[in-house]
Amino acid sequence: MILPDPGTTLYVGAFGLIVIGVSGIVMARNLFRILLALVIAEAGANMLLVLAGFRFDAIAPIITGTNTVAVMVDPVPQAMVLTAIVIGVGIQALALSLILQVYRLYGTLDMRELSRKLELDIAGSAEVTPVSSDEEPAGERPLPVPVATGSATPMHEGRS
Repeated sequence: MILPDPGTTLYVGAFGLIVIGVSGIVMARNLFRILLALVIAEAGANMLLVLAGFRFDAIAPIITGTNTVAVMVDPVPQAMVLTAIVIGVGIQALALSLILQVYRLYGTLDMRELSRKLELDIAGSAEVTPVSSDEEPAGERPLPVPVATGSATPMHEGRS
């Protein structure tokens, strides 16, 4: 049995994590699941950055005082990933606190339900009719009167 190249496997894993995370962000309706998908995508991006500077036959970039010449791993992507991890944890903590506040205020994390509740809340505070209300049509003019099929008069002729 032929084993795949470890580098290829790691790159496929990194891209797989990114694809899983992005698809979770797009497909999920729950805010907490969207946050978890973002964390997965971030892990894939960090893994991809580390792989960009990694060499399988290299040594760690540590100065030992000896004059040996060897191929070293690039330390810049590693430093970038450490920075990205710290920033990512801060963003995740902020997002989780906002999600908790949304749950306390509205009692749900479902995006469809939140959208409806937020629209009603905003319209109520502005003292206007919600845009998606069934009470009135959106816009200034009334809806056109439907014309029976087979009629010769177009819809726009009856109005002034």
